Amino acid sequence: MDIRMPRGDGLTATEQLARLDPRPHVIVLTTFDLDEYVQAALRSGAVGFLLKDASAGDMLAAVRSAARGDAMISPRVTRRLLRKFAEPAPDRHSDAARRLTVLTGKEREVLVAVGGGLSNTEIAATLYMSEATAKTHVSRILAKLSLNNRVQAAILAHQAGLLE
Repeated sequence: MDIRMPRGDGLTATEQLARLDPRPHVIVLTTFDLDEYVQAALRSGAVGFLLKDASAGDMLAAVRSAARGDAMISPRVTRRLLRKFAEPAPDRHSDAARRLTVLTGKEREVLVAVGGGLSNTEIAATLYMSEATAKTHVSRILAKLSLNNRVQAAILAHQAGLLE
């Protein structure tokens, strides 16, 4: 199967074939050496992904591998995927904490309260401020952090470790 074909999309066709019973083993053979295509092909049900510059021996090995029910991915693509997989995952905690550096001390206190599920009225009572001031702090926090709602703020507070 190719990614791009004259009258269709190989990824969609692969996905449709994967719904058949018995399910055919599809190998994607393409010139498009992009990680998003590899991932999309595998998610669509392909058991192999080869680039068109693969040797005849690699193509034959992929067909035989698919016939056995195994998978084969182009060695060049495999190396790249393994490098990406081996990279350390980004530290969500430090990324979230870094985002919070734009907040004032009081805004951080309010964010902790939001993360704890408190309403503006409850924040005002807990932090000894008016409800209007609590609401203003929440609005500023959302704006400074480019968040759309309190749920996103609570998630970010949790990811930053403020609620531990």
